[in-house]
Amino acid sequence: MPAIETYDAVMFGSGEAGKSMAWHLGGQRQRVAVVEERYIGGSCPNIACLPSKNIIHSASVARTVATSAGFGTHASGVTVSMREVQARKRAMVDGLIKTHLEKFAAAHCELVMGRGSFVAERTIEVTSADGGKRTLRGDKVFLDLGAFATVPELPGLADAAPLTHVELLDLDTLPEHLLILGGGYIALELAQAMRRFGSRVTICERAEQIISREDPDISGAIRSLLGDEGIEIVTSADVRRVSGRSGRTVTLHLAAGGTESTLEGSHLLVALGKAPNTQGIGLDRAGVELTPSGYVRVNDRLETSAPAVWAMGDCAGSPAFTHMAFEDFRIVRDNLNGGNRSTSGRQVPFCLFTDPELARVGLNETEAKRQGVAYRLAELPVAAILRTRTTGETRGKLKALIGADDRIIGFTAFGPHAGEMLPPIQLAMSAGLPYQAVEALTVSHPTYAEGLVQLFSSVGPLAS
Repeated sequence: MPAIETYDAVMFGSGEAGKSMAWHLGGQRQRVAVVEERYIGGSCPNIACLPSKNIIHSASVARTVATSAGFGTHASGVTVSMREVQARKRAMVDGLIKTHLEKFAAAHCELVMGRGSFVAERTIEVTSADGGKRTLRGDKVFLDLGAFATVPELPGLADAAPLTHVELLDLDTLPEHLLILGGGYIALELAQAMRRFGSRVTICERAEQIISREDPDISGAIRSLLGDEGIEIVTSADVRRVSGRSGRTVTLHLAAGGTESTLEGSHLLVALGKAPNTQGIGLDRAGVELTPSGYVRVNDRLETSAPAVWAMGDCAGSPAFTHMAFEDFRIVRDNLNGGNRSTSGRQVPFCLFTDPELARVGLNETEAKRQGVAYRLAELPVAAILRTRTTGETRGKLKALIGADDRIIGFTAFGPHAGEMLPPIQLAMSAGLPYQAVEALTVSHPTYAEGLVQLFSSVGPLAS
């Protein structure tokens, strides 16, 4: 084994939480090493959050051009070049990687590229692409291992060489007919984007509704949106096997509604969730325990079973959003500085970046009823917000759940720029303010946020 190099802190992974901790500790002049196998800065700037939103925005532009006649602009001879779409995305990624490298350098962090594996407590052996090896030991070790897209064991699926979001977001050619296994966030965002570029798209979902954790009215509204754009959606679908090969001709053999049928397409995307990157890296040798589902076992301070080892982000079973990984970093950072912060009871806001967007924080009606939580409901159609009359973006609705003490316990928005409505609601919820505090705001006209005042002016009677 190579000579052991010692550091104040070693980050195993350079994702949102890992890089934030590295920059923080490096800024305090601690000696920091960051072990990264492939994606500098993690998946978000390279293959997930930002690349997908880049592609989605390009698709939104394509949609705007295609529907421009409704706004008095008549375009002709319009085509979509996936090569140029990808070139724009890749230029963004290159710029983000450059920014990350500059920030690592500014914080005096050493970036060690290679495959890492624990060989002892708080000791990681890193094998580089050229076969060279280094052994790093940290007084503190932080795990930010991330997760990978799962492909289930289904007859014929592996042989079909399906795409995950990683490969789909890097295609230079447009699928003629994209089949999608799954009806969650990734599936719906990419389905709409590919359809707007010109692909035929079919979604195949095992559950009774797409985005199965959302209220039926919200799920139905998004299904209607996608259907109106020409996307076929098959729910309650049990895929028995797959034949053919993605990129040529691929077929799903399924049963839905008591009837067996087939769906044939040119490409197949599997969007059925992720699993943590915790296997085959010697966590047992480090004394780090895993849960039965493969996540790193942590307490509410994100401490692992091994002394001076923390886990953050996807690998710790935290909500799988970049902003929650950043919150993991802040919890660990503050506790290292003498705080007493916990992951218990924290807010988990999230957005679905379809067009229009879906955004939520706190309980929805389905969850409140399941938990037996009494609430009052406020609802507002997006068309009631006057700003939408100027843009034509009248699809959607706002919903809020109000507890018996007048505090907001949940908020859902399906409409244009829905994600931008979350922060004032989150602030009111975290401060324990009554809903009347939002209702009493004077909000600029005409803005989408005016809808919040209207929404909280329509709180209904207590239900349970």
